[in-house]
Amino acid sequence: MRKNLLVLGLAAACLLQNQNALAQSGNAQQAGGSSNSTVRILSDKDIDLLRKDVRSQKKQLIATNLKLSDSEATKFWPIYDQYTQEQIKINDEKFALIKEYATNWGNMTDEQAAVYIRKWLAVDQATADLRSKYVPIVRGALSGIKAATFFQLDRRINMMIDLQLSSQLPLAQDQQ
Repeated sequence: MRKNLLVLGLAAACLLQNQNALAQSGNAQQAGGSSNSTVRILSDKDIDLLRKDVRSQKKQLIATNLKLSDSEATKFWPIYDQYTQEQIKINDEKFALIKEYATNWGNMTDEQAAVYIRKWLAVDQATADLRSKYVPIVRGALSGIKAATFFQLDRRINMMIDLQLSSQLPLAQDQQ
């Protein structure tokens, strides 16, 4: 499992390098034009492909670690796919928020920083609400132990991705 988590973490890090590049390039442009460093900014299409790859690896990791019978798998995987589609919408908001932060970083006002925090908390709450919504749905398809295992895996993987993401974003106070 550790090897799979490392692979997923590396994929997330590749995806998230773009966010740091966006902040760096935005700061370099605002500081007076072009930067001497080479910064590759991924397109939205590139980001979408990386996100799909991370989702695929996440599903493989869950499949490897959540031991399901054929009957359980038949019930669970459609629920998982529906859950993932709803999670994508929340993650779209998260990535839009990151882009907004990167665009404003370097010239962020106190008010923009306060709005950023409120929006980030709303994304966190939406994630918690989604999990709460799906606990009884997953529990209807799996035993309590297996449902708990799924949510543990989901949370651990998302925490790793969030850690990678957070570590790539410059602190607001560093813009001054």
